[in-house]
Amino acid sequence: MGKFELELKKKHKIISAAAGCEPADLVLKNAAYVNVFSNELCHDDIAVTQGVIVGLGKYSGRTELDMTGKIVCPGFIDAHIHIESSLVSPREFVSAVMPHGTTTVITDPHEIANVMGADGIAYMIQATENLPVDVLFMLPSCVPATELDEAGAILDYSEINPFYENPRVLGLAEMMNYKGVISGDEDVLKKLTAAQMNQLKIDGHAPGLQGNELNAYIAAGVASDHECSELQEAFEKLKRGQYIMIREGTAARNLDALAPILSGKCADRCMFCTDDKHPSDLLEKGHIDYIIKKAISLGADPIIAVKAASFNAAEYFRLKDCGAIAPGYAADFAVIDSFESFKVEKVYKRGNLTFDGKMRDFPTPEIEPRLLTRAHNSFKVSRLTENDFAADRPLGVIGLVSGEIVSNDCGLAEKMDVEKDILKIAVIERHNNTHHIGIGYIKGYGLKAGAVATSISHDSHNIIVVGVSDKEIAAAANKVVELNGGIVVMKNGEALGELSLTVAGIMSDDTLENVNRKLENAKNRALELGVSKEIDPFMTLSFMSLPVIPTLRLTTHGVFNVIKWKYV
Repeated sequence: MGKFELELKKKHKIISAAAGCEPADLVLKNAAYVNVFSNELCHDDIAVTQGVIVGLGKYSGRTELDMTGKIVCPGFIDAHIHIESSLVSPREFVSAVMPHGTTTVITDPHEIANVMGADGIAYMIQATENLPVDVLFMLPSCVPATELDEAGAILDYSEINPFYENPRVLGLAEMMNYKGVISGDEDVLKKLTAAQMNQLKIDGHAPGLQGNELNAYIAAGVASDHECSELQEAFEKLKRGQYIMIREGTAARNLDALAPILSGKCADRCMFCTDDKHPSDLLEKGHIDYIIKKAISLGADPIIAVKAASFNAAEYFRLKDCGAIAPGYAADFAVIDSFESFKVEKVYKRGNLTFDGKMRDFPTPEIEPRLLTRAHNSFKVSRLTENDFAADRPLGVIGLVSGEIVSNDCGLAEKMDVEKDILKIAVIERHNNTHHIGIGYIKGYGLKAGAVATSISHDSHNIIVVGVSDKEIAAAANKVVELNGGIVVMKNGEALGELSLTVAGIMSDDTLENVNRKLENAKNRALELGVSKEIDPFMTLSFMSLPVIPTLRLTTHGVFNVIKWKYV
């Protein structure tokens, strides 16, 4: 029987069950459910056949479950995330978010693409095939993030364009190079044009952009933004037609500032995303369910909060059968106890129970051996010595800001001064063995002894390290290479805490629980060495090399002033 005949047979079954001529496969009896069309809580039986909602009303089914006292929500959607930020494999990530009612995520694999290029995108597509959470893709728009970065690849539009043929690819991911958009950079415009010619979405990333520059950015086709940290900025972008992704992740949390828009006229153009989500957050707080619960606590109508977490994202990304509880929509459900506690008790994907207090097992996707080999061999770095980190002139001082990933310009320093919290920071190119090493100073990190290093340094993912001496810095960087990627806390040449990240230097093959345990141990060791409790020792460090965030950053060529767009 061919595909058409199978679909025709499925259609007959759906219509027959919807009309009540035969029992549905599954009926959730006496269900209170979130109606995203009428913005109210409705009460009906929910009938499911062939993974599709076939009816609301009174139904009988081969399997019937009483939902009395529960609330059925559409499955939750994360509108923008980098799965790599969870530090675990996509399968392990899905195991973590599924119990929280997440049934769809839209991911941008630009982290692994900065290491492996197009092979990184292929790796993530294969690693997420047929998982019990739909993993959909926006293609990386900025690999590398800027011309200043030395990433493992340079992706132009011709290299990402073939991926648009994959039905799980929804468009072009966050266009961080807004300067390139506004100035009409040819390579940037080719990427935008290719996405539009495929009639797909283009996501934005333009913190603080306003006025005519914002107009130009939106006119180029950029339809959303997840970088708003202030209400006024969000309203300006909403008024110009952009959708706003309200971000509440690990590195950046904007819900407190933006919650009022969920109670206003523009609520239908808002959705939720996490962007980056570390293991401890996933284990201790949850995922999109956490954002919904917090939004409700901040005064949002529970129905509107659930709608932002489901239907609004589905509408934006043109997921025509997703995000609602109505006939013809996919039977993706999160069953909660109440709006007050918002505890997810059961999760269904296409009518199949995937979580009911315990995870239902599912197979591991197969990944092409060539891609596996490449992902696990991504370091090309010669052994480093303390002489590699010597400075022969005054260098810029990056000033950390508590609780933020922006930085201040703290002038110049001639040498390290641990007592004054002036430490040396270095970024080591690790993709092509160029031996390019950018050196500067950092203030506000707090380290009193040893060194901290990581191969997670957004977005190019070179090695970034902070230490109290050149010898300690060299030892920590060498340890990261020895691990084939990871996070280390070192003192006197000894690893006090470490987490191996052998997949492209940014993800682990281990379980989420084990990764979290090792990460938290390393964090505690870093704090014991004096790292400020006002910052995350590793996440804060990982953003210090991204030259699209003000004010000072460190690339493999030195300290760079993002505002003035020149090296210090």
